[in-house]
Amino acid sequence: MKPSHACIDLVKASEGLRLQAYRDSGGKPTIGYGHTAGVKMGQTITEAEAEQLLVDDLDDAADGVRRVVTVPLTQGQFDAICDFVFNLGAGRLMGSTLLRVLNRGDYGAAAAQFKFWVMGGGEVLPGLVKRRAAERALFEGA
Repeated sequence: MKPSHACIDLVKASEGLRLQAYRDSGGKPTIGYGHTAGVKMGQTITEAEAEQLLVDDLDDAADGVRRVVTVPLTQGQFDAICDFVFNLGAGRLMGSTLLRVLNRGDYGAAAAQFKFWVMGGGEVLPGLVKRRAAERALFEGA
């Protein structure tokens, strides 16, 4: 399974497109649609380069999901988890209650876990609240 257009659209809507490097809410140099690997402040890219970075980053996220999820997933569930990993990293998923209950086959409890991942810098971030709600809706097939 690969991330679908719904996953790509969710990332794009959540991240926005920035063609010049900037510091994300955590202070990490970021460019394109939330790409962080090897980014240097002052760096610029084209929209086509941003699209390719997004595809590559989502492929990496999908690899992480496939490595740790042991139960069958619908496309929507897979997309939601891929967006979660894209945003937070596979390491955060691996240590999460979300993954633990999902791998027990409790899809409802897994869906309920998205709402707990909305903090940044010690406070609730409205953008993360919106993103997690969108992930949950995708996960639940909405």
